[in-house]
Amino acid sequence: MATGTPDSQARFGQSVKGLLTEKVNTCGTDVIALTKQVLKGSRSSELLGQAARNMVLQEDAILHSEDSLRKMAIITTHLQYQQEAIQKNVEQSSDLQDQLNHLAGPRAGAELASAGPGPGARETWPPPATLRARRSTSGRTCRTTTGREALQNVHEEVTLRYYGCGLVIPECLENCWILDLGSGSGRDCYALSQLVGEKGHVTGIDMTEGQVEVAKKYLDYHMEKYGFQTSNVTFIHGYIEKLAEAGIQNESYDIVISNCVINLVPDKEQVLQEVYRVLKHGGELYFSDVYASLELPEEIKTHKVLWGECLGGALYWKDLFFLAQKIGFCPPRLVTANLITIQNKELERIIGDCRFVSATFRLFKLPNTGPTERCQTVYNGGITGHEKQLIFDANFTFKEGEIVEVDEDTAAVLKNSRFAQDFLFRPIGDKLPASGGCFVLESKDIITDPFKLAEDSNKKPKCASSVVGGCCGKKRSC
Repeated sequence: MATGTPDSQARFGQSVKGLLTEKVNTCGTDVIALTKQVLKGSRSSELLGQAARNMVLQEDAILHSEDSLRKMAIITTHLQYQQEAIQKNVEQSSDLQDQLNHLAGPRAGAELASAGPGPGARETWPPPATLRARRSTSGRTCRTTTGREALQNVHEEVTLRYYGCGLVIPECLENCWILDLGSGSGRDCYALSQLVGEKGHVTGIDMTEGQVEVAKKYLDYHMEKYGFQTSNVTFIHGYIEKLAEAGIQNESYDIVISNCVINLVPDKEQVLQEVYRVLKHGGELYFSDVYASLELPEEIKTHKVLWGECLGGALYWKDLFFLAQKIGFCPPRLVTANLITIQNKELERIIGDCRFVSATFRLFKLPNTGPTERCQTVYNGGITGHEKQLIFDANFTFKEGEIVEVDEDTAAVLKNSRFAQDFLFRPIGDKLPASGGCFVLESKDIITDPFKLAEDSNKKPKCASSVVGGCCGKKRSC
């Protein structure tokens, strides 16, 4: 085993090309064994470095991709930076599980949706005869777990082979059909499968065939663990900008999620167009990603390390609003935002004045029902896990029984989405039967700039929110 010295790191970087040409059948077993050692209390940077190397080697797509040299360069350089950071910080880390989850980086190379040959067309999904069971006004499927609690029930290997960061789970999921873009080993899919219940369904799509195979191995395991009669999860090998080729039908999903994956696809408009196509009217795209403060120059876009760190492919944040309007989505709703710091002099020189932020947005696809007026709303507290209050986004928090005045866009979203049955609506000026008797007029300016939100959040203490964010977002608590 390598000693973790600078010389051994350099030798490792130089030998990756040769290592990637060989099939390493024991990688899965090795990385699990090493991880168990780490989680049992070992803080050895040597073990962590070896685990990181094994994680990279076990990616089947890298071994067979026609563009393997590009991926290899990204991963090699990325791991060198990661190893340096691990050597400096691992002794101070209080959360070894978190450290391990980030060893392989944000899906560098493993989920470059633009690389490699297409997997070809797949069977049509969902099957034409299969329809989601709608929630009735008389009640909902019971759900007793939150998103983070649901992760505890996911199989160990699925969790270890998942290379994403954070957790992107919206509210009000019972009986929904959900599509996960870049699902990896299926960790989030299996967590979501508990939250949607047996009448709901979760589909994961990923371009890495090896990851899809790992996910499929545990379909029966999770079905039995959750007490379902049939599995409510499906995994598909395909590309997120080519959902039609993967057999995904028009208007077949209530929710699409994505966690720091869209930035790895050069044609982001095509991804959003495909998401719009597969969403039902009233559905939403709930996703976290990295955004830039300005249009990125080619030097940044083509830089291998910055690309692997999800920075080189970052979208200028204002372009998201332009693309959303062009495609037909409602204006993007900002949920959370955190500034990204670059602690490397060479990378800082290349980046220059550009700044980056990780942000969660929600985009709704609404039916064309004409203009919606401002109105008063009362949240009835009916969403599991959010009974006392619903933090809808950075601008609106709805407390149970409290009257809140909302703008035209927010009114349209609440009235025409899965949240409609959780609110009482009345024209402005009418009296509403609010249990708490509170009355809140929302006349403030709507925040849309993720950099402004992140900067404002850093200026004042902020209590831990029930909003689940992702994409390397920092958890703050008071």
